[in-house]
Amino acid sequence: MGEENQIPAEAADSPKSSLENRGNLHETLRDQVGQDIVSGRLAAGTIIKAEDLRARYDVSLSVVREVVRVLESLGMLQPIRRVGLVVLAMSEWMLLDPLVIRWRMTEAPARQLRSLTELRVAIEPEAAGLAAQYAPAEAAEEIMGLAARMRASGRQGDVEAFLEADVEFHRAVLGAGGNELFAAFDTVIGEILAGRTGAGLMPKFPHPDALQWHFDVADAIGGQDPARAKDAMAKIVAKADAEMGSVWADEPRHPSN
Repeated sequence: MGEENQIPAEAADSPKSSLENRGNLHETLRDQVGQDIVSGRLAAGTIIKAEDLRARYDVSLSVVREVVRVLESLGMLQPIRRVGLVVLAMSEWMLLDPLVIRWRMTEAPARQLRSLTELRVAIEPEAAGLAAQYAPAEAAEEIMGLAARMRASGRQGDVEAFLEADVEFHRAVLGAGGNELFAAFDTVIGEILAGRTGAGLMPKFPHPDALQWHFDVADAIGGQDPARAKDAMAKIVAKADAEMGSVWADEPRHPSN
């Protein structure tokens, strides 16, 4: 277990450690400590005290307790009586929680994007196949409408509108097959797509092939053709993987920390 301290110097000296936005102290402190944990500024095994957080960030103990409860629920902190709060290893974290994804996207974008993209490659084609088998007619119509919105906003170079339609398209496909676990993956997809756009990895004008493949998915779902739906979705996620591969080319699979 790590050596007891207050806030480790690398975390305390981080430019992100100042709570300049005091409009919502709970969220600001939660995000700061969460990012310090995922970045390693608060390394696994480190022991900190609630009072240390209160003093460092000039917030009340009630705010600290709220934040600690959230981080406990995410598997990032564990309170030990008469010791303090122990920072847990990544193997204990709720890695698919949107907050953890967001923090990792900020602190370790290459590794996070690689892991999430590989997960998309494994899951989304299967979800599209199920949607083609089981989607109600109104769901299929919604998916086709979203593909049309993506094409229109993509051709206009409206990145924000395209992202919104893209997220809704993939969420609709995930939910249309009636598998509640695939449907629950929709928030993760939203974070992946938003993170990719936020990192500047989404072109202003999407590739015409990608736009067509979204239409192909929608058409196959409407036509109840699982094989074609799976094939078109596999092309979409494979292209995303290929386009971003250079981002994580030098990222080790098994980092030492």
